Amino acid sequence: MRAKAVLFDLFDTLLLIEDGEAFYTPSLRRLHEFLAENGISVPFEDFNRVYFEVRDSLYAGVEKNLEEPHFNVRVSRTLKRLGYSFDVSDAIVKGATDAFANEFMHYVRLDEDAIDVLQKLHGKYKLGIVSNFAIPECVWKLLEKFGLKGFFDAVLISGAINRRKPSPEIFKQALKDLHVNASEAVFVGDTPSMDVKGAKNLGIRAILIERKTVARDVPESFFWKPPEENLHVAPDKTIRNLRELLFVLEDC
Repeated sequence: MRAKAVLFDLFDTLLLIEDGEAFYTPSLRRLHEFLAENGISVPFEDFNRVYFEVRDSLYAGVEKNLEEPHFNVRVSRTLKRLGYSFDVSDAIVKGATDAFANEFMHYVRLDEDAIDVLQKLHGKYKLGIVSNFAIPECVWKLLEKFGLKGFFDAVLISGAINRRKPSPEIFKQALKDLHVNASEAVFVGDTPSMDVKGAKNLGIRAILIERKTVARDVPESFFWKPPEENLHVAPDKTIRNLRELLFVLEDC
């Protein structure tokens, strides 16, 4: 069946994160500076250690159901373990998350082909984004910053709906929002274990875009599965850049 909708992963697909995980330490330092400016006195080394313990324990706890707690949860739990009690909705927690996100945004750039490709697809296909990211507000800022917002009929961000790829729920919601069936959609992403496997498990055709570096915000162990559950799922097509997508879609 000919495709009616094209769904995209966001990071390392439409938007590129410079130098892999180089963003992490400066982003955490900016978050820590915000906390220090607001009366929270903890050495950065202690905060950094506890933050990653909290992050990794959160993902270890939700791996089975593929939930995506908002980044505010990490900040709140980290502070609690350091002796400060702030709810996830507290202004201090939200401000700390914003500080991290604002620094992270400095490491994100637009793929050089993204605008041209989206302009050619817009109107011909329904377009959507399905992105794993714990700070949905940051995604909206980035879409605005790079002029991408108007291209998309649906934007699903894991931190907003508490489900992350390859969970079927996030893909199902995107299909529902676009009013298409799985057989009428194509998904474009850079990660086989989340993008290709997640889409194909639901009957969505998957196109893998090969990238040299990938930035992750989860422990690497999070991607491990027992051998019988981690069988390789091949994409329907593989591309090296977004421009190739225009030609590949003619056969979808």
